[in-house]
Parts: sequence; C-alpha cells; structure tokens
Amino acid sequence: MTNSRRKFLADTVTLFGAAVTGALLPREIFADPSALTDLTAVGAVTAMRNGDIKAEDYARALLDKAKSLQSLNAFRALNPEMVLESARSADQRRRSGAKLGALHGLPIPVKDSVNTKSLPTTNGTPALKNFRPKGDAAILKPLFAQGAILMGKTNIHELSYGHTTNNFAFGPTRNPYDTSRVPGGSSGGSAAAVAARIAPLAVAEDTFGSIRVPASFCGIAGLRPTVGRYPGAGVMPITPKWDTGGPVARTVADLILFDSVLMDDRSVVVPSPLRGVRIGVADYFLSDLHPEVARVTAEVLKKLESAGAVLVRAEVPKEMRVGTELTRTINLYETAANMSAFLKQQGAGISFEGMVSQASSDIQSLFRDRVVPGAPNAVTREQYESAVAQLAPLREAVRRYFADNSVVVLAFPAVRMPPPLIGEDKEIEILGVKVPIRAAMGRNLGQGSCAGMPCLVLPAGLTSNGLPIGFEFDALPGHDRELLALGLSLEKVLGQIPAPKI
Repeated sequence: MTNSRRKFLADTVTLFGAAVTGALLPREIFADPSALTDLTAVGAVTAMRNGDIKAEDYARALLDKAKSLQSLNAFRALNPEMVLESARSADQRRRSGAKLGALHGLPIPVKDSVNTKSLPTTNGTPALKNFRPKGDAAILKPLFAQGAILMGKTNIHELSYGHTTNNFAFGPTRNPYDTSRVPGGSSGGSAAAVAARIAPLAVAEDTFGSIRVPASFCGIAGLRPTVGRYPGAGVMPITPKWDTGGPVARTVADLILFDSVLMDDRSVVVPSPLRGVRIGVADYFLSDLHPEVARVTAEVLKKLESAGAVLVRAEVPKEMRVGTELTRTINLYETAANMSAFLKQQGAGISFEGMVSQASSDIQSLFRDRVVPGAPNAVTREQYESAVAQLAPLREAVRRYFADNSVVVLAFPAVRMPPPLIGEDKEIEILGVKVPIRAAMGRNLGQGSCAGMPCLVLPAGLTSNGLPIGFEFDALPGHDRELLALGLSLEKVLGQIPAPKI
C-alpha cells in the first residue's frame, strides 16, 4: 500500500463514523488483503458495518498476516476456524438486518492473563497451559457484546512479571521493528501484533508499565486508564491497588473507541487544541536517558512548543520520585496472596506453590528469592506497611504538582532506553554505566501506577537504526476522556512513524 493511500485512510477515518462512509474509501483498497490489514479499528468496523467489506474477508486477511508472521511469536493460542466462524456469524447478522454493535466483526487479540472461556488462559506459565476459565474476564464482556471477535491469546512475560516478554517457557515475542529485540512487557504479544498489522486493536494490562513499555518499544499507542475505570475481574492479579486492563492500538481514535465501549459512552471526543495547554516537564524524568531517547525527547518538546503548548519546567517533589520503589515493594509483597486467591477462586486446580514449582527458571528463581512466603529476600511486613503509608503523600504530591503549576499533563519518555536485545534481561548500558533492567525500564513508570493516573503513550520517533521511542502523557485520575481528547492533537503534532518492514 502506498504512503499516499495510507494517508488517505488516516485522513478519512474519524471517530464513530462521523466522516467515514464506504463512498470515501477507494474500492481497490477493499479488494487488496494487504491493504485491509492497514485499516484502523474505526476504519475496519465502519467498512464492515457499511457492507463495504465482509467480516469474514477482513478476518481472513488478519489471520493470513498472523500466519505469515508466526516467527514473531505474538500469540499463545489462535484458532483460525473459530475466528472465521465468528466472522461469518457477524456477516449473517448484518444480512439479517440485526442491530450491529460498535465493534461489529472486529477481531481483537487478548493478553494471555485475561480470562477467556473459549481459549486457554496460560498466564504465560507452564502449570496453566491447559487452564480453561469458566467465563470471560469482565473487561471482555462489553467488547463481545458490541460485536468484537476473540482473535487469540497473546504471549506475555511469564506471570506478567517482567518488562521484556522474553518468556522462557513459551519463547520470546519479537519486536516487529527488529526481531532480535524485545517488544517490551508484559503485554508484548498484544503490542507486537498491533505494530505488525496483525490486528489494529488489542487488549493488554498494566500493573507497572505492562502497557506503556510495549507501546513505547513497538511504536504504537497505549492507554493505561485510571485505576478502577475498567473492571478487573477475571484477570490474574499482582495487586488490585493498580492493576488495570487497557487497550493498545495504532491510533488514539481506536483507543477512544475501546474506552467508549467499556464506558458505554458514545459521545464524540473532539480534539483538544494544544495552543496554550500547560504541560509539565521535570528534569527527574529527563535525566540519564540513552542518547537516542534524549534526542527524540528534545525533538518532541520542540514540536510541542511549536504547536503552541506551554512547557512548564517544574521539578517533581521527592514524594513522587519514590513511585517506582513503592510499586515494586508492594507488588512483591502482595503477589503470592493475590495470585493464590485468584487460582482458588477460578478453580484452576493448582496452588500458588504448585504453579511456581513448574515455572521457568528465571521466574522460579525470582519468586523463591523474593515472592513466595518465607523467601530469604521477601519484603517484610514492616517494609510493606511503610510503602503503603507513602502512597497517600505521593498521591497528594501529584495533585499538588498539577494544581500548583496549573498543568494538564505531565510529559516524559516512557522508557529511558530503546528496546534491548532479547536476552538482555538483567542490565543494560546507558551513558557508559551498567543499569539494572528494572531501573532502566521502570524509573518513569512508578508514579503513574501508585497514583492510579491515566497514562497515554504515543509513538514519538525512531532511533538512528529504526527503533521506536514512545512518549508518555499522564493526567490526574478520572481525566481519561480529556487525556484522550488531547491525545488526538498530540498524535498529529508528534507525527506518524513508518510501519515495521517485516
């Protein structure tokens, strides 16, 4: 598909069919299966609802793309005939004149920590490879009720406990921009599938960057919503304090479509102009960046200023700087109890200890050292209570930072580094210094988790060797819709990045 044709699609596809009709789209696009995979979720649903393309033809194009890119290892489970049968049913509903949902005929990949009754939910670990939940996770029910089709289950970092999706049990997922590199984690399979044009929209989940890191590394958009905005039942927890499902997509409009279905809110989201918008920029989040990330960051800030945004350079208070430490401490302490309760409640037929005993060497080593009850380096009750006690001051500091500086969002690179090579799981070199991988990837993520903030990641540019860099915009809790409205404008200012050449 030519760049001009891609631009035509991007320019004509707007939210909720306000400006999209079949007549606007060249007919040859619908006859080209490779072009179908370039459609956004909004564009695809609109075309299927209008009858310009059949749901079966669209599903087949995505499935063919998935088959041709099996080497990415984006999926843990994929049943093509099940997808095609659901697509045929969608076509039949349209022919019968039935009311069509907002996601009519749209195949959606789902992270493999999110329960699905029609496919196993492994949570990326061997002990659960045949686990068949009794029902779908709560976050999926509105999607399916509006006509979405379960495309498959995507590979994850085992038990959602890592930022790379280098899964020792089921193999690593590969970054579509460079298959020798990680896609980020733990929702790496969902992000890789969207970036590779296997699907336009996928379900992910974020506790400590599991949407934001993959979105950044794969050059796509990701929304970590305000904690509690979307239902969490049926998703294996680390801590309900800040676990949340959310979407990854290639456009903000598709994130809005997802949010609109989950919130049952079909109102049109109008782009919020950037001129005069005050954006917080803090040196804490911009320090010690990989040189390529630093270069892209400087370009982003220049673009924002050129668009009329007001960059408010105000340092964040010390209470906000401990977010990463608090997140990690509380995650480590709560994991065993929360996962144990989930396994029992779901009737998984295995205990937490039994699951850990079958885990891969890396996860088993970490869990036996820091997570299982009685582990030699487990977080103590005192350490946990101290961390919990710091959450209220952190959240107040966030509120105060926004109020005192009159900022709408806080902006920074989501991750300090470009995507590392597969196997670089322990440490990475930044500015000549060896940095633990968790610090390199997690430093800028903690306050978003701890404060329950809505966090939007957008592609911001490429490194000199073609690797994506993502930029994060965090808003105050409850301001998801305003953040997405601003995101429509931010997306245009930051510009598109090329699709991966795979």
